[in-house]
Amino acid sequence: MRKVELVPNYWISPVIKGGWQLSSGHSLDSVISQEQAITDIVSFLDSGIFTLDFGDIYTGVEELVGRALRKIIERDGAAAREQVQLHTKYVPNEKFLDDYQPNDAREIVSRSLERLGVEQVDLVQFHWWRYEAQNYLRALEELFHLKEEGLIREVGVTNFDQLRLAQMVGAGLKPASIQLQYSLLDRRPESGMIDFCLSEGIGVLCYGTVAGGFISEKYLGAPEPTKFETRSNIKYRLIIAEFGGWELFQQLLRVLNQIAINHQSDIATISSAFTLSQPGVSAVIVGARNVNHLAGNLRIPEITLASEEREALGQVLARSLGPTGEVFELERHSDKHRNIMHTNNN
Repeated sequence: MRKVELVPNYWISPVIKGGWQLSSGHSLDSVISQEQAITDIVSFLDSGIFTLDFGDIYTGVEELVGRALRKIIERDGAAAREQVQLHTKYVPNEKFLDDYQPNDAREIVSRSLERLGVEQVDLVQFHWWRYEAQNYLRALEELFHLKEEGLIREVGVTNFDQLRLAQMVGAGLKPASIQLQYSLLDRRPESGMIDFCLSEGIGVLCYGTVAGGFISEKYLGAPEPTKFETRSNIKYRLIIAEFGGWELFQQLLRVLNQIAINHQSDIATISSAFTLSQPGVSAVIVGARNVNHLAGNLRIPEITLASEEREALGQVLARSLGPTGEVFELERHSDKHRNIMHTNNN
C-alpha cells in the first residue's frame, strides 16, 4: 500500500487499522479472542496496512498491540519496529478535568509506552471531554514537552471543534493531525473544519466511514434493527437517525450497492473510498475486529468514483437532515449520544 505524508518526514498508510472494536468494553454479547486478535493485527501489518490506531482508554488494546509488535520483531528483527506506526490517545478522566494536573500526561503516556513495549509512540492523540474545564491547553502543552523529550514523535488531537483547534494553533501548539468522525452519514467537518485544516497543514484522520458496520450489504434491504451487538452499533444507529432515518439510509445503501457492483467491490469499501478522496483527508480508520474485510480494506485507496457516481450519492445526501453543528458537538452535549462513551476510564 502507498504511503502518505502526514507531516514532513512522517509517513502513514492511508488506511489505518482501528482498535476500539478489540476493547473489552466494546462488544455487548461476545468476548474477543486475544490470540486471534494478535494474529489478525499481524496480518494487517503484513498486508501493507502498517498504521495502527487505538487508545489509552480502550481496555486491553494497547497490551494486544504490544504483543503483536513483539511477535513481528521476533520474526523479522528489531528494524521491524520502524515499519509500524503506533497511534494511541491521551484521554484524561472527566472527573479530574477541573483540577487537571499536567503530570497526568506523563503518567498516562509512560503507561502506554510500557504496555506497548516501546521507547517512543509515534502519535498521541489528545481528547478532552468538557470545554467548560479550560485546562485543555495546559494538557496539550505537556504533550509537546513529552515530544521534546522524545517520548512522543508527533502530537495530534481528536474530536475538538474548529474554535479550540484555532486556539491551539494560536498558542503555538499546532497538532500534526485531528481525528474526527467524517463519512457519508456525518459531514459536520465540511462546515469549516476541513478548510481550516487545509490552510494550517493539519492532517485529517477519519473514523466512522462504515458507521460501525451499518454501511454494508448486511443491512441493505433489512428492517430497522432493534437489538445491537456492539457499542458502535448503538452509536451509529443514532447517527443514522440524525442523517434522516432508516428509509433515507436505505436509499444511500442502494446507491452504494450499485457503485460497488460497478467497481466489483463492496458497499463498505466504496463508502471508505469516498471519504478518503475528500479534500484534506489523510487517512481513514477501519474498525476491523478480524480480517474478514481485509481484501476490501486494501482496495480503498485504489478506487476512484466516476462523476456520475458522485452525483448519484449527492442526490441522496441533499435530502439528509444532519447531523448538524460542530464536530463532536452532539457527542458532547446530547445525553443519548454522550452516554455511549466511557468518560472516566483513566
